[in-house]
Amino acid sequence: MTNQEKIELMRQKEREIEAGGGEKAIAKIHASGRLMARERLNLLFDEGTFEEMDKFVEHRCYNFGMDKVKTPGEGVVTGYGKVNGRTVFAYAQDFSVIGGSLGEMHATKIVKCQDKALQAGCPIVGLNDSGGARIQEASHALRAYGRLFYRNVKSSGVIPQICAIMGPSAGGAVYSPALMDFVYMVKQDYAQMFITGPLVVKSVTGEEVSSQELGGAITHNRKSGNSHFMADNDEDCIMQIKKLLEYLPSNHKERPPVIECEDPADRMDDGLNTLVPESSNRPYDMKKLIKMVVDNGEIYESQSLFAQNIITCFARMKGYPVGIIANQPRHLAGALDIDASDKASRFIRLCDCFNIPLLTFVDVPGYLPGTGQEFGGIIRHGAKMLYAYPEASVPKITIAVRKAYGGAYIGMCSGEGGPDMIFAWPSSEIAVMGAEGAANIIFRKEEGAERKKKIDQYTDEFATPYDSAKYGFVEQIIEPRETRPKIIRALDMLKNKVDERPWKKHGNIPL
Repeated sequence: MTNQEKIELMRQKEREIEAGGGEKAIAKIHASGRLMARERLNLLFDEGTFEEMDKFVEHRCYNFGMDKVKTPGEGVVTGYGKVNGRTVFAYAQDFSVIGGSLGEMHATKIVKCQDKALQAGCPIVGLNDSGGARIQEASHALRAYGRLFYRNVKSSGVIPQICAIMGPSAGGAVYSPALMDFVYMVKQDYAQMFITGPLVVKSVTGEEVSSQELGGAITHNRKSGNSHFMADNDEDCIMQIKKLLEYLPSNHKERPPVIECEDPADRMDDGLNTLVPESSNRPYDMKKLIKMVVDNGEIYESQSLFAQNIITCFARMKGYPVGIIANQPRHLAGALDIDASDKASRFIRLCDCFNIPLLTFVDVPGYLPGTGQEFGGIIRHGAKMLYAYPEASVPKITIAVRKAYGGAYIGMCSGEGGPDMIFAWPSSEIAVMGAEGAANIIFRKEEGAERKKKIDQYTDEFATPYDSAKYGFVEQIIEPRETRPKIIRALDMLKNKVDERPWKKHGNIPL
C-alpha cells in the first residue's frame, strides 16, 4: 500500500467515525429538534479552530454480543479549540451511537479531556446527551463515572466547568453536572435530568409524573435549583455558554477578561433618586436598579427562576466583570430563606474562586420566619452566607439601599470581615429590626399617640444610616444617583487588594 493509499484509508476511517450511528439514527435525532455532537461543537468553537482528540478510540467489551457492535468514536467527541479567541476544552456525547451510553473507553476520552484542560489551565464544557451507563460493561461503567467525578472535584475552583443537558441524563450521569460550576438545560422534551425516572418513581412510591415534570428544564430551573440557566434550543444554549465564558477567566490564577466600555464611568442616573418608594413596605424591582448602575444596563442572571427573593448575576463595571448579589423586594419582600441562602452562597464562592469582585445590594427585612424554615434548617443554611462572604478574598462592596435589618444585614455582607466598602443610601434603614418590630418589644406598654411618637423617634435615631456612619460602620452615605461612579472608583482602588489568611487545608462550611 502506497503512502497516498494509507492517507486515503485514514480519511475513509475518519468519515466513518464522523458518520456516527448512521443516517437513520442521525435523521431521528434531527427530527427531535436537536443537533448532533459535532454540530454542537462547531457552534461552540471559533470556525476552523477545533482539534479533535482520540477519534479512533474503540471499546473493548465482549459481553452480551458487544464484540460485534461498532461504536464510532466511542459515542463521544472530545477536543479543544478557541471560543471567542481563548482556548477551551469540550466533550459532546453522541446519542446516535448506542444512545451515547457511557462505558470504560467513552469515559477514558472524557477523563483525558478533563486532565488536559486542568493541565493547560483552560475551561471545560461538557455537552451531555446520554442514555446513561453502558449496562453491558457492568462494573467498568460504574468505575468510569467515578473517574469523571474525581476530575470534577480536582478541577473545582481551578478551571471553570460548564455542563449543558442537551438530551437525557439519568442515574449516575447527573452527578458530574452537579459537581460542575454551571448547568444549562435545553427547554425541550428531549432534555431531562433525574436520578430515577418516572417508571421507577411510580413503582416505588406510587406517584405518577411525566419525564418533563420530574426532570425537565422548568423543574430544575424553578423548583430544584439544579440548573442555573435555561435555553430555548441547542443553538441558544451554545450561544449562552459562549456569553458566560466572556465573564470568566481561564483559570483561578487569572483575572476575568476586561472589555472596552463606552458607558461613561462617571455616569449618574437621576432616576435612582426616585426609584425606591418612600414607604418601606412598598415593593420595587431591584433588577431595574442594578441595570441602571452597571455597564450598558446588561446583566446575565444565574438561577433567575429559582429563589427569586435574591438575585445573582454577572455584569460589568467599566468593562470589568463583577458578580452581583441583591435582595429582590418583589418576592418575599427580599427576605432570606433556605433556598436564597444556598443560591447566594454558591454564587459568592464561585466568584471568589475566579477573582470576580462582589457587589451586594441590600434591602433585607430579615430571615423568613416559620416552622417550615426552622425545621428545614434555616440556621444552618443561613449561616452559609455568613461563612461565604468573609471567606471570599476578592474586592467586596456593599450598598445598603433600604431595609438592612438584624442578622440578615450581616448575612448580606455588612459585618466584620465582610465588605471592603459599605455605601449607604439616605433611604437605608440599618437597625436590629424594623420600627414596628422594635416597638412591640421596647414600647409594648405605650399606646396611641405616645407609641407612635416613640416609633418615629426610633426610626429617626436608629433606623437610619447615620447611626452606623457615626461609628464608622458605613464608609459613605451617598446620593443614589452617584452609585455607579462610587462603585467604579472603589473597584479601581481595590484592584490590587491583598487579603492574607492563615494557612489551612480548607474550612468547614456549614453544608
